[in-house]
Amino acid sequence: MKITKRHIENFFEAKKLAIAGVSRDPQKFGYLIFNELTNKGYEVLPINPNAKEINGVACFKSVSGLPADVSSLLIVTHKHQTDSVLREAIGKGIKNIWVQQMSETEETIKIAEEYQIEIIYKKCIYMFAEPVVGFHKFHRTILKIFGQIPR
Repeated sequence: MKITKRHIENFFEAKKLAIAGVSRDPQKFGYLIFNELTNKGYEVLPINPNAKEINGVACFKSVSGLPADVSSLLIVTHKHQTDSVLREAIGKGIKNIWVQQMSETEETIKIAEEYQIEIIYKKCIYMFAEPVVGFHKFHRTILKIFGQIPR
């Protein structure tokens, strides 16, 4: 499964997106990316079965509880949860799924292939959420030099 620039553009086209694995801990990745995407103007729907809200935004307990108009989902869960969240998203009909780098398992790709859906995986969302700033901008430039940015 080759990840292209178009996959990434499709993910970000929706200005409303959900994140499975948003943390209440401001030091955790799930919290940081929730905050980052919110600050970049996205309507972010956090999914955390153990929280009622994060930063004043109501949390959903699961992917299946999301509104029908959500077409993009970022999965930043622990590896042991990723595949069940992915299956739930496929069942819900979510088309644009990004499994954050380090959240995927060997089974993740097999599930996507089994259901014939294309997912973004082994990529850090910080490298593509425009505008890219700071360390991530530098890192993206290096990857671009070496031809490792999806085209």
